[in-house]
Amino acid sequence: MTYVLWIIQGLLALLFLFGGIFKLVAPLEPIAQQLGVPVLLLRFIGLCELFGGLGLILPGIFRIRTELTPLAAAGLVVITVGATVLTIKSQGLPPALFPLVVCVLCAFVAYGRWRATPLTNR
Repeated sequence: MTYVLWIIQGLLALLFLFGGIFKLVAPLEPIAQQLGVPVLLLRFIGLCELFGGLGLILPGIFRIRTELTPLAAAGLVVITVGATVLTIKSQGLPPALFPLVVCVLCAFVAYGRWRATPLTNR
């Protein structure tokens, strides 16, 4: 179970780090118009994704403040629920399956690191 959690955490961290950096450096005006949200909100979500991606892996690697990993995963669940709703609203159901799967994986990591196999501090 620990290896499965680490693999999922690593893949999710890469996904959210890439997405967060993209939202912080790319021009977001066309995307914001398509989704009907302000650019500043997308930048904020990008910052949250960046910190969430770091929170998925750094506490476990350094064994410091390991209770932050399930909190980061739970925060990313909130973000991906919002992404799923926005995708359904703007593009329909089939494209919304990807953020929904990411949401379920984040929830799995949150539960796994809270209850099933929590990380330990040094």
